[in-house]
Amino acid sequence: MVEELAQADDAVAACVDDAAWALAEAELIAALDAAHRLEQRLSAVKLALVREIDGRGTARAQGASSTAVWLRERLHLTVPAARRLVDLAAALDTGNPGIRAALANGDITIDQARVIGDTVATVHTTAGTEAADKAVGVLVEWAGQFDPTLLRKLGTRILDHVAPDIADAAAKAALEAEAARATRDRHLTLSTLTDGRLRLTGILDTETAGLLRAAIDPLTAPSGPDDQRTAAQRRHDALADLCRLTLRTTDLPEHGGDPAQIVITTSYDELTRHLGAGTLDTDLHLTPDTVRRLACDAAILPAVLGSTSQPLDLGRQRRLITGPLRRALVLRDRGCAFPGCDRPPRWCDAHHIHHWADGGTTSLANAVLLCGHHHRHLHHNDWTVQLSGDGHPEFIPPAWLDPDQLPRRNHYHRRT
Repeated sequence: MVEELAQADDAVAACVDDAAWALAEAELIAALDAAHRLEQRLSAVKLALVREIDGRGTARAQGASSTAVWLRERLHLTVPAARRLVDLAAALDTGNPGIRAALANGDITIDQARVIGDTVATVHTTAGTEAADKAVGVLVEWAGQFDPTLLRKLGTRILDHVAPDIADAAAKAALEAEAARATRDRHLTLSTLTDGRLRLTGILDTETAGLLRAAIDPLTAPSGPDDQRTAAQRRHDALADLCRLTLRTTDLPEHGGDPAQIVITTSYDELTRHLGAGTLDTDLHLTPDTVRRLACDAAILPAVLGSTSQPLDLGRQRRLITGPLRRALVLRDRGCAFPGCDRPPRWCDAHHIHHWADGGTTSLANAVLLCGHHHRHLHHNDWTVQLSGDGHPEFIPPAWLDPDQLPRRNHYHRRT
């Protein structure tokens, strides 16, 4: 297969530099159709490979918390996109083979395959295998005329075509299945922009959407006749107010041994001279004015940093890595230090490099920040961790994964 894919790669590469402008209109359209069909066929191959990798447990064996995270590292995808690949690969593997065949033949797109797979799964549950097989044929035929959005809408009444005797009773089951998919697909993604701002994207299920609106709507009203903010800006400010109100409660759970809090790193001299910008523990930056405003209502915890941003003086030694020592660890590692992991500090545990029970000290030189998955992985696998010459953690993979055992670092968390 590797050789055949390499030959296909060479053939496609030969087309990249061909002059599309020289094609007659009929040839241009035919070339587009061929490229599109080839793209879908390659998608079928990729899904089969993803399914095999997921089934073998390759991702976890190599230290990733899931196949989706491993695909993000390997193929440079977003985690939601990678997760959709894994889910669709599983659905096509365990579902009706007609969907996989249609994709492999280039008759449907990968998005249409996802819609058909969801719809056929519902039909199979409510009407059995025979009706599901009929549904595949009908939906594949419809896919030649309709885009994925309209195909999904038409699919809600597919039983009228393949099992009319139970269509009305199954409509309720279809609604329940749609609700289950909404629960499965719920997500919220926080993406850091290059200028330090944050983009929020996601899908809320119906209940959560209702909760958010109930909480945020009372805070979105204009503050007066002179309020020049747009509706979107008022929603933004309402979300900020909601977060402030929440952080003032005492009901939030702890994060890694500390109460819920905002941690800002800045220079004391620059703070007092109105000059210094601040850095949150999420690596986002704040203006000097914002830092000073927040400092008016905050407990200031001093941290002395060396030239490589290494915390030098943050409190006494203890067995548990909490308080000032944990804050020092967050300042240094910025999140899970395991290579390829993007988990923020609040999701992480502090790990003794040389275990306390074996005589290891509780100090910055003997600690590393790890998310729950990679903390367990380090304890039960052959990876080792050490601090490099610049004081930052690096991980040595097992020989079966990398015969040269070259040290690896995490590059997701920005360092100064």
